[in-house]
Amino acid sequence: MGGRPNRAAEVEARRSNAAIPVAVAVVLVGLYLGRFSLLLPGLLGVVLLVSTGSFLSTRLNPLSPHFYLTRKPSWTAVGVVFLGALILFAYAYSLWVHGGGLPALGR
Repeated sequence: MGGRPNRAAEVEARRSNAAIPVAVAVVLVGLYLGRFSLLLPGLLGVVLLVSTGSFLSTRLNPLSPHFYLTRKPSWTAVGVVFLGALILFAYAYSLWVHGGGLPALGR
């Protein structure tokens, strides 16, 4: 009855999943833009990979100023952003192998 919340609830309240819908949106935009250019999915993949590194730094690196934030990205959010980067890299590689995303030059 109105007692203090347990430790697990306190820790969970300090984790953020806000990056998940943004990462999904970036992946969808990258998949759509792959029709027009081979480079755009790759560049968006690099953006997501750099974001993953930043999120990991926030979670693991005590020398990072963001390590001391009270609200950090959850491990789920870090994983989804990383998987989004892998999806975009795989799509860009697939476009490269199959010649997609390139303008029809003399075909």
